[in-house]
Amino acid sequence: MKRFNYKAVEKGTKKQISGTIQAENERAAGKLLVEQGYVPDKIEEIDEEGILAKLANKVSTKDRIIFTRQFATLIGAGLPMSRSLRTAAEQSTSKPMKAVIEDVTASVEAGKSLSDSLAQHSDVFGDVYLALVAAGEVSGTLDVALARLAAQDEKDASMISEIRGAMVYPGIIFVVIIVVLAFMMVEVVPEVRTLYEDMGKTLPGITQFLVNVSDFFTNQWWVVLLVIAAIAYSINVYRKTSSGKRLFALFKLNIPLFNTLFQRLYMTRFARTMEMLLGTGVSMLDAMKISARATNNYYMEEQFLEAAEKVKAGRPLSESIADLDYVLPLVPQMINIGEQSGKIDEMLGKAAEVYENELDEKIANISTMIEPVLMVVMAGLIGIVIAGTLLPIYSLVSSIG
Repeated sequence: MKRFNYKAVEKGTKKQISGTIQAENERAAGKLLVEQGYVPDKIEEIDEEGILAKLANKVSTKDRIIFTRQFATLIGAGLPMSRSLRTAAEQSTSKPMKAVIEDVTASVEAGKSLSDSLAQHSDVFGDVYLALVAAGEVSGTLDVALARLAAQDEKDASMISEIRGAMVYPGIIFVVIIVVLAFMMVEVVPEVRTLYEDMGKTLPGITQFLVNVSDFFTNQWWVVLLVIAAIAYSINVYRKTSSGKRLFALFKLNIPLFNTLFQRLYMTRFARTMEMLLGTGVSMLDAMKISARATNNYYMEEQFLEAAEKVKAGRPLSESIADLDYVLPLVPQMINIGEQSGKIDEMLGKAAEVYENELDEKIANISTMIEPVLMVVMAGLIGIVIAGTLLPIYSLVSSIG
């Protein structure tokens, strides 16, 4: 979807308006404006080819959460939808978010539903968001749906922030390892070679190996950069294919130390999304399809979509997901209880709460788990370098003595 700046005239009032709109092309943008009750005067495509431009116009999760929370409060207070949107736009301090809200407002005032208006910005409002808003509109509980969305977005953002924060210390250790190794290879190893050459001695095998590595990285650094860039590009291209998505998804589910964390993360996303969707009246099949995508793991999405087909064929939800790979047992057990009591959404919420608590514990222990591994790796690598530098020096001193 491309973005366009436009100037137009409102048909009834002849009022001049301007803003931005998303469409496939200029003609489609003009058609959208006409459908919204405007006569297009000028439409220009926004050049967003540059990375900086894209970043500047990107709506952050924080901006979306603030808008959702404000909008839910205004709707819950009884304000008309159009006025609520305009108020939210006025209060927004983010230019990209403000432009999106103004475009949604224009669409709503032209007679479109809120969910259809938000769907024009699918890059900002995902499938879960749109499904909950649509269900809230139909059931008359839009403020409740928006409040749930804001709460869930806040939980997701907090979880991601905790994971990133827990990775800071291991990241610092890793950087220190690289800096120490680079210093020893560039500064220390060549000095040992010079010392042996001056003494007319032959370098030991391990020292010669380190010298060769040092020479290669010093003289052929551009080759190293090219190889790294080629590998990174190839991986990036491959991970966009179906087989690549599946491979990377399975890697996350099986990577040592992190596999249990990822499994609980995906279970939390599935259960919490199902709870929200079912609680606002979305059908079981639609809720499963949307929740499958909400896991953000290609393999788990495939698994849950297979389960959706079984549910469509008449099998209970608990049985359909019980045999899926990497589905933790608590989820089908809680769903089974919900099927018997008629409260599947509540039971899914309880399962999500259990896994959220377990996630908090595991995230808090990430540094504790990774630190010993990094220490062992650092000790091994630095030990090899020391063996190839200090030991030969001691050998020379002993031979001189």
